[in-house]
Amino acid sequence: MLRRILIGIAAVLVVLLIVIATRPATYRVERSTRIAAPPDVVFGLVNDFHAWEGWSPWAKLDPAMKTTYGGPASGVGATYDWSGNSKVGEGKMAITESQPAKKVGIRLEFIKPMPGITQTDFDLRPEGGGTQVSWVMTGTNDFLGKAFSLVADMDSMIGKDFDKGLAAMRTQAEAEAKRRASASAVVPAAATVPAGTGASLEPTPASR
Repeated sequence: MLRRILIGIAAVLVVLLIVIATRPATYRVERSTRIAAPPDVVFGLVNDFHAWEGWSPWAKLDPAMKTTYGGPASGVGATYDWSGNSKVGEGKMAITESQPAKKVGIRLEFIKPMPGITQTDFDLRPEGGGTQVSWVMTGTNDFLGKAFSLVADMDSMIGKDFDKGLAAMRTQAEAEAKRRASASAVVPAAATVPAGTGASLEPTPASR
C-alpha cells in the first residue's frame, strides 16, 4: 500500500515538473494611455528618476524607503537604487536608452524578494495634440519563475501598478502642460515699435 502511495506521489511530481517546464520562458507586461500633453513634457517625467517620485506607483508604499541616485541627472547612465519594506523590496534601475520625446529604455534589476532582471521601455508617440504612452516590461522566466507563474503571472502582479502609474503620470503631465500654456499666454505690456517702419519716439514739433 505504501509503495503505491509513493509511486502515486512520484507520478504527480513528474507531471508537475513537466507542466512547470513547459510554461512560457518569457513574459511581457504592457499598458498604454493617452496623455493630453506634448511628448517632451511626458519624456521629462520618465527620463529623470528624480521626477518618478511624483507618479511612480511604488514611491509611496514605504515612507521609510531608502533611495540613491547616481550618474548624470537624467538620460543614459542615470541610476536609481531603492531598498524598502516587503511591499517595495530592493533593486536598482539604470537608463540605457534615451531618445528625446520618443523613448526611454531601462535595465531593471530586482534583488529582493525575488531576484531577476527585466527590460522596461517607455514609448512615446504624438497623437491628436497629445501623447500616446506605452509602458512595457519584458523578461525571462527561470524554473522558479515558471513555477510561480502557476499561481500568479507577471501581468496580474504588475499590470495594476502600471495602470496606477500611468494615471498619475497623466495627471502630472497634463497639469504641467497647462502651466506652460498659461505662462506662454502672458504678453509683456511694454510698447514696441515694429522694425523697419521708420517710426520715431522723438516728440514732434507740434507736441513741443
